[in-house]
Amino acid sequence: MAYYRKQLPEILTTPMEDGFHMPGEFEPHRGCVMVWPVRPGSWPHGAKDAQRTFIEIARAIARSETVWMLAAPEQIHTVQEALAAPEQMHAVQETFAGGEDEGGRQEFEKADIGQKPKKAHSGRNAKDGASGSTCVSSCGIACAPNIYLLPVETDDAWARDIGPTCVVRKNGEVRGIDWNFNAWGGKVDGLYAHWDKDNQAAGAICRALGMECYDARHFVLEGGAIHSDGEGTVLVTEACLLSPGRNPHMTKARIEDTLKSYLGAQKVIWLPRGIWNDETNEHVDNVSAFVRPGEVVLAWTDDKNDPQWSLSNASLRVLEQERDARGRNFIIHKLPIPAKPVCITEEDLAGFVFEDGEDTREAGERLAASYVNFYISNGAVIVPQFGDENDAQAVRILAGLFPEREIIPIYTRPVIVGGGNIHCITQQIPGGE
Repeated sequence: MAYYRKQLPEILTTPMEDGFHMPGEFEPHRGCVMVWPVRPGSWPHGAKDAQRTFIEIARAIARSETVWMLAAPEQIHTVQEALAAPEQMHAVQETFAGGEDEGGRQEFEKADIGQKPKKAHSGRNAKDGASGSTCVSSCGIACAPNIYLLPVETDDAWARDIGPTCVVRKNGEVRGIDWNFNAWGGKVDGLYAHWDKDNQAAGAICRALGMECYDARHFVLEGGAIHSDGEGTVLVTEACLLSPGRNPHMTKARIEDTLKSYLGAQKVIWLPRGIWNDETNEHVDNVSAFVRPGEVVLAWTDDKNDPQWSLSNASLRVLEQERDARGRNFIIHKLPIPAKPVCITEEDLAGFVFEDGEDTREAGERLAASYVNFYISNGAVIVPQFGDENDAQAVRILAGLFPEREIIPIYTRPVIVGGGNIHCITQQIPGGE
């Protein structure tokens, strides 16, 4: 195809040249990509808790759009059985067993999360994922209502970062972008030593879903490092994009020009920092996200003794001073972080198996827990919960910001233990032809 740099560099074009742009996550989707978690250095105790939580998240998303779950070919039968198991087997009360998880679950169940809004009328058919989608039944192995398996092997389960970033054109065409993935820093500060399978995933997904794909492997980037308003504005963090393990040969200006060319953007807003102790070098999707053009949420704490306070305040000052690509001032909604830090426990630590060259964990390590790490599906917002006193407040704030969507809170400590959350393990495929 003419869109692959490696194959035909002499006729390469960029998405901007071809009239494509990155839509907002709140715009209609064809579906969502996830990856089955198995890596023992990320998911302790055989990944059982993580797998049950992934299933719960996949089912919540599948209520309004198609989900494609990647799994290694030899795992397909096991994953198919797990996803097709009776719904009650994967209810939240069955997800956690003893220790801190049990206490967190009890707090989650007691939380007053308020009344759920009505389901969104998105124009999408929950049976086939997206109106106009022509290959749902052939794109993967059917295993549960609106959930399909793709036999693609990866190194880990971070679909946001290893999957394609999709761009759209006015005629409804959707294409993917295949960035260079180096495990969040390569040999400088990457989190594991081998990532070849992860780096092949975006192209494999595009082929499976019938999308043409731009080869952008000259540029290291992850999907969690960018957030688009769909109208020409992109949010990033300096801490991530200027980190020495990504594109040290490029100036800030050149990085910005590359983002504009591939995302069809007119303006890049550089937030200085993300969430404290975020091992991705502080991805933007953990600290700030568009809820609609001109309007963002920002992870927040009023506790000046919390290390997050100065980081969030620095981003607040930028957002208050900046305007978006269309000249609008930002409406900023503060979304609290958990009141109590979420940390690795001794029990968690005993369940990990780290390989040589892999970043290890330690008991008491604070994780980058944030309610901003939600996923916007066609009909809902799936939001992390931690068994924390701020869980209910986060749900109420998001219910007010997304009145047209159902708010689905899911207890996700088994996901944050791996280093990310709901947004990190999902990657939307926009609606199109």
